[in-house]
Amino acid sequence: MNSDAAKSALIDAGKWISNKGWVPATGGNFSIKTDDGFVVTASGHDKGSLTEQHFLELNKNGEIRSGDGKPSAETALHLKLYQLVPTTGCVLHTHSVAATVLSRFEKNNILQINGYEMQKSLSGITSHHTPVDIAIFDNDQDIERLASQVAEYHQQRPITHAVLIRGHGLYALGTNINETRRHIEGLEFLFACELERIKLESIK
Repeated sequence: MNSDAAKSALIDAGKWISNKGWVPATGGNFSIKTDDGFVVTASGHDKGSLTEQHFLELNKNGEIRSGDGKPSAETALHLKLYQLVPTTGCVLHTHSVAATVLSRFEKNNILQINGYEMQKSLSGITSHHTPVDIAIFDNDQDIERLASQVAEYHQQRPITHAVLIRGHGLYALGTNINETRRHIEGLEFLFACELERIKLESIK
């Protein structure tokens, strides 16, 4: 994918994600792998109102080649996910209520979801009996350190669809932007179901 096509795809995704309420304020950041590197959103912009001027073009080493504005510190985590899962073509980072609350409610380092038909929206999952495990990492303003923790975890339990950052949000990945969007939508449905289940169980 060339950089112009990548920007257009992310502008469209930004409008869709914003309409869902998953990137409040200027939260979130998006990236796509291109023919010669990456396109990423610059920091501090409303993701529902992106234009071509709101992106940075990076080379394969993550160095800025063009674009105005400041890269988000979290760009380093995007690049680490591309490195760890080479089939990844797109990473979308969001801040939904359900993902953020569940990441704090779950005290273990893995959120396991099982028993929902919607699990099959995730690539490689063919049954509601196949557990979906989403790793949770403590939030850290030192993104390089956080990226190292993600890499260490990946060596033991390979990351596939997404990771959660505690009290922060979701990083979803896929082979292309369409798959990543599907993963986000499927996961957000599953997160909403789990949050509702927890609420109902608390009042029994």
